[in-house]
Amino acid sequence: MLDGARGVVRAVVADDEPAGREAVVTLLAEEPKVQVIGQASNGNEAIEMVRRTRPDLLFLDVQMPDADGFGVLAALGDDVPRGVIFVTAHDQHALRAFDVHALDYVLKPFGRIRFRAAVTRALERLSALDALTLQRTLASMAADRAARAAGVPGELTIADGPLPLPGPRAPRAAPRRIGVRTGTRTVLVDVPDVDWIEAAGDYARIHAGKHVYLVSQRMQSLERLLDSREFLRVHRSLIVNLSRVRELHRESDGGGMLVLTNGVRLRVARGRWEELETALRVW
Repeated sequence: MLDGARGVVRAVVADDEPAGREAVVTLLAEEPKVQVIGQASNGNEAIEMVRRTRPDLLFLDVQMPDADGFGVLAALGDDVPRGVIFVTAHDQHALRAFDVHALDYVLKPFGRIRFRAAVTRALERLSALDALTLQRTLASMAADRAARAAGVPGELTIADGPLPLPGPRAPRAAPRRIGVRTGTRTVLVDVPDVDWIEAAGDYARIHAGKHVYLVSQRMQSLERLLDSREFLRVHRSLIVNLSRVRELHRESDGGGMLVLTNGVRLRVARGRWEELETALRVW
């Protein structure tokens, strides 16, 4: 999460070459909005450090011992930082990098101008995501400010039964109401009113109309909870209510965006388009 007091983006640098890490860290020292909170020299170190520190931005080499850059992202799953920039000497992986929604792909050796452009792009993207979340959460967060300040997310419950155990996702018997409990207060949310859900580290934000609820559930649990005929995971960090999808915008590289009825634009992973179009009965 961004350091709200200073607006600082927390970054981790992962590269098996000391000179490569030093180059990135040196240039990031010139960026007042970026703070390097850790360095990793191999894939396993990168996975452990990201899970422990929860950075906003990850500078990632492709070829490293233990696990390459793509292996690191696969192992992290929902723990992948919101921003990933590949920094590598190998240009043949560029298309695959953008397939996993990297913000940029910087080739070594790079100069200050190219690197700064990548950082600027990443900061703008993270700032835009924060602005969207802030705009949609201010109204609903006021009542729970004391609990949020204490760092206590809402506890998710089902109005008519227990949360499902880990296992295959099943469309039947999905709850129609869920309760979000914060302290002594529980808000009952009608599942059909949920517009979309986004991952937030170990938690998730449920967007329902003008309200946003932070809950202590991971995306896998929520995906199993919701009716697969009504909700679809379109990205590792996004689940959408299919009835809210208004437009699809496919890009030439196979990725793209969807637009909800409220105007929110969400990224669709390249590998999720076929299932999305089938679910929406797009012919």
